[in-house]
Amino acid sequence: MIQQLFAQHATEILKSDEFVIGLAVGGSWLSNEIDEFSDLDLILVTREKISTDKSKMLQYANRLGNLISAFTGEHVGEPRVLICLYDKPLLHVDIKFVTLDEFASRVENPMLLIDRDNQLQKILDQTEAKFPYPDYQWIEDRFWTWMHYALLKIGRGEYLEALDFFGFLRMVVFGPLLHIKNKNLPRGVRKVESQLPAEDFNLLKGTIAEYNKIALITALENAIVLYKNLRIDLYTENIRQNKKAEDAVIQYLAKIKR
Repeated sequence: MIQQLFAQHATEILKSDEFVIGLAVGGSWLSNEIDEFSDLDLILVTREKISTDKSKMLQYANRLGNLISAFTGEHVGEPRVLICLYDKPLLHVDIKFVTLDEFASRVENPMLLIDRDNQLQKILDQTEAKFPYPDYQWIEDRFWTWMHYALLKIGRGEYLEALDFFGFLRMVVFGPLLHIKNKNLPRGVRKVESQLPAEDFNLLKGTIAEYNKIALITALENAIVLYKNLRIDLYTENIRQNKKAEDAVIQYLAKIKR
């Protein structure tokens, strides 16, 4: 696979660099799910912090292949990641630049390709990877206001905004909660097509609407039913439900349907 060849090439280039403490790979590599459509997730550990200097990040990225595009990942909340597109072959590679101390904070245990003086392995042995899980109370506190917002957009005829907002809900609420229900990591809507049972996947698809009011209202009603069922499946009695907001939004939904 081109991802494996790229990683091997990067290892050969970087292993003699004294400024590099280690190189690791994560993502689909770890679960043996790499295919022709996979990107490559690399973690480059350096002696000093360089993630605040894009020019230095680019210098490293340029050494690894025919770099044709690169930008930092502020839009996904991770400016330490340089999102790269290489050519010949065309390949998406994410390079996360961290220091040794930063390496300890991670969502998974990567495979080590370079590990100078066994420093990365010691960190893996002494610390624990923690994948971020959604805060159920945070979702409940917002969900009904989100539903009202979607209804406002539908009522005003701003259907594109409503459609985009459903995408946000699938990424932040429905995808993660359905993954948790099915004992998967809550990676948004990542691989829901293959990791969710057909029944749950069809419920998720029910929140996808066409560009018209009736379809959008139907998708919103499906979203409410899906959320309330997930709330039964996953939430404990410690999660405070906002019954007043829920009832008010359900009444408003009936008004918008007229």
